[in-house]
Amino acid sequence: FKNRTIYNPAIRPNLSMSKEEYKASTAPSINHFYEKLLLLKDRMNTKTGKKIAEERHFFMEQFLDQFYKEWEGER
Repeated sequence: FKNRTIYNPAIRPNLSMSKEEYKASTAPSINHFYEKLLLLKDRMNTKTGKKIAEERHFFMEQFLDQFYKEWEGER
């Protein structure tokens, strides 16, 4: 959708972007996990929201683990 590469190990996630920089970013899709998605779990306010976020966080961690293994040719 955004016409981005999925991953480029030479482009590190930027964890200190402003909102404007984040919206204008053309970084690889995997960086989005670190720049936003993996941070959401700790920003939930309700018990239900926290539970759902923890489950999704775990899923994303598993996805990333599998992705990196495949990237390195381990699977």
